[in-house]
Amino acid sequence: MNVLEVLEERGFVHQMTAETPEEKEALRELLESPTTCYIGFDPTSSSLHAGSLVPIMALVHMQRCGHRPIALVGGGTGLIGDPSGKTEMRKLLSREEIEANAEGLKAQLARFLDFQEGRALLLNNADWLTKLNYIEFLRDIGRHFSVNRMLASESIKKGLERGLSFIEFNYMLLQAYDFWYLFVNYQCTIQMGGSDQWGNIIAGIDLIRKLEGGRAYGITFPLLETSSGKKMGKTERGTIWLDPSRTSPYEYYQFWVNTEDGDVARFLKLFTLLPLKEISAVEDLEGSELNSAKRILAYEATKLAHGEEAAIEALRASGVFGAREIPYDLLPSSTIPRGKEETDVSKVPTTEIEEERLAGGLTACDLLVLTGLCPSRSEARRLISQGGAYWGGKRISSAEEKLCAEDVGEDGILLRKGKKTYHRVVIKKISSQKGDDAFLGLTREKGSL
Repeated sequence: MNVLEVLEERGFVHQMTAETPEEKEALRELLESPTTCYIGFDPTSSSLHAGSLVPIMALVHMQRCGHRPIALVGGGTGLIGDPSGKTEMRKLLSREEIEANAEGLKAQLARFLDFQEGRALLLNNADWLTKLNYIEFLRDIGRHFSVNRMLASESIKKGLERGLSFIEFNYMLLQAYDFWYLFVNYQCTIQMGGSDQWGNIIAGIDLIRKLEGGRAYGITFPLLETSSGKKMGKTERGTIWLDPSRTSPYEYYQFWVNTEDGDVARFLKLFTLLPLKEISAVEDLEGSELNSAKRILAYEATKLAHGEEAAIEALRASGVFGAREIPYDLLPSSTIPRGKEETDVSKVPTTEIEEERLAGGLTACDLLVLTGLCPSRSEARRLISQGGAYWGGKRISSAEEKLCAEDVGEDGILLRKGKKTYHRVVIKKISSQKGDDAFLGLTREKGSL
């Protein structure tokens, strides 16, 4: 299939600069042959997050259809922040911080894209933006920009509502320069990005036309929200990161397995590589079959981000809580392991609690906050009153109900929030040396008996 059809059918396309049937046909014909495209990634953190997956997967489809994607790390633009679509200007980072973050992004993008032998490129715009001479830039580039047109841009309008800094006003020029630079040096003819980047993409296309007389295109992605209107990649416990040290593969798997019913088919199209014909069969599913589809979604998404081994471990850790069998003919192209799942509770997020603290019993309310299942005592009380909290397979009936040391088995006790969010509590092991010292009455801080 032409990659344009793939992106449209899977739900990636919000707007295209090819608006008329003739322009769209010209873009489709361009994509019949190997083409270079790019997307910019903000390096203000050392990790990408689930909200970055739409642009990442768009590049994956471009590469699978024979095109060359460029992942552009904004090391240069990151030095002044990226204000586009934001309510406030981002904190300015040092060059050393930006470079360290860029290295983290490179490693994560390599999970999704094949950078060998130039099949994909990973570039940093600091390589050219930091070498610009300001006077020459104003003379050669700035003169092609109309302030009136810039003020009509949505990103600039939002900035004006809260107060716009001169640095932010310059950002459109720098991103347009990026597109021109990639067009000239890498034959890049397509820029893709979030819907908030539309004005910046248009500026780059205009600059290419004015300086080179060339034709370039832009594609933007829709703002992605869940069926309930929540921002994609955000949970009560915070951002879902692609860095396994910030969000473990198990927690990442759990994020996807808890997908809202109305989003399952849409997310299978966007965040997996399973065939569309198979995914269409999921749209009318309900109940246990839909839950099985969620498990397949979680497995495939985790495998893409963290590798097959991590996905299998997350699946095994989750298998102890749910149905052991999956109807494999549901999505037959899935690589989810066949047969009954082995289980491994060691991969479940775990909190160690000292036995002394459990001696008098720890209230359910305190325990839910201590383990991070609830952000506050009031939220914990609300969860318990609504019947959504469990321990040891038993519903917690009162916020004051207590967990004692004898309730915690050798392998710990499992807490559950809602239907699918689990946490394990184990008793902290005390070393024999510490035990001997305690017996002697030694206080290490004071060094006396």
